[in-house]
Amino acid sequence: MNATSNVVERGPRSGAALFFLSLLGIILFVGLLGLGTWQVYRRAWKLDLIARVDQRVHAPPVAAPAPAQWPTVTAAGDEYRHVQLTGSLLNDRSTRVQASTDLGVGFWLLTPLQMSDGSVVLINRGFIPPDWKPDTSSAQTNPVTITGLLRLSEPHGRFLRANEPAANRWFSRDVQAIAAARGLSHVAPYFVDADASAAGSHGNDEPVGGLTVISFPNNHLVYAITWYLLALMVVLAARHVWREERRLREQHRAARIDAR
Repeated sequence: MNATSNVVERGPRSGAALFFLSLLGIILFVGLLGLGTWQVYRRAWKLDLIARVDQRVHAPPVAAPAPAQWPTVTAAGDEYRHVQLTGSLLNDRSTRVQASTDLGVGFWLLTPLQMSDGSVVLINRGFIPPDWKPDTSSAQTNPVTITGLLRLSEPHGRFLRANEPAANRWFSRDVQAIAAARGLSHVAPYFVDADASAAGSHGNDEPVGGLTVISFPNNHLVYAITWYLLALMVVLAARHVWREERRLREQHRAARIDAR
């Protein structure tokens, strides 16, 4: 006898089992639909953020936030704002922070800019190669005007690469830690990425500015479609279970009639 002929088709599920499956399906469908809708809202927020940042970057430079405004500086309201500052560069207190750019592997050169009111803003003057030699002719320059993009501090180092102030090894632009290591006080909670024009020429004597990479990952549409497709799969699975249960109940009812 063929072994497959001994296979007995199961009967319909109990009411309790169908209730549990229905409840699970509703929870999954509502949850997946909610996740997809949330991603749609996130996409709208991200597109608005990109538009606002693009407007800031290409706007004429405005005065950088003064000390009275420092407590209100935020990423949402100020990051990548095109700003202008005037002060004296403290060359002898510069800090090199490891960097990887289109120009190769090297360092960002962060130099304190002392303002007329005594406050200090760290200026990322740009990229320098490992063999770059600083200008040691003077510790402090005459007043200069610098334009660039406002950036917020990067505390705690990079992923798996913590800053080592004692060894003068820096992997992120942590304003507070750098200020403490260089003995600076009254330092702004942000730094400024200098424009290319503000950093000087692109020769070997000056850092190369204007290399700020502005990138906002925007995969929310893909995520939304994924969640909506999963919600649709739940509906299709529920439809399959319902049709299968209806077929089994009809067969079960016919079998009971035949047995009478």
